[in-house]
Amino acid sequence: MNIQEMMQQAQQMQEDLQKQLKQTNVEATAGGGMVTVVMNGVKEIQSLTIDPEVVSADDVEMLQDLIVAAVTDAQRRVDELVSQRMGGMMGGLKIPGLT
Repeated sequence: MNIQEMMQQAQQMQEDLQKQLKQTNVEATAGGGMVTVVMNGVKEIQSLTIDPEVVSADDVEMLQDLIVAAVTDAQRRVDELVSQRMGGMMGGLKIPGLT
């Protein structure tokens, strides 16, 4: 196999992974489920659910903190998912900057 074939194969694998990730969702919550974020594997937020009990004009800052915490947790979960998928594709090979 020459280098050009290897590069084409790697590009195809990357495209396939991107398609899979776009169709895969992770869910994260904050505040004991008061805020729930669903994010796909390319870090696009698919939905954000806020329990009406947490909505208070007197404590907007707490709601903002819960949203940030849920989004941050969802991003961390996506990073873990990508790392697992890449590890499976690469057979555990560690490439600096990718893993």
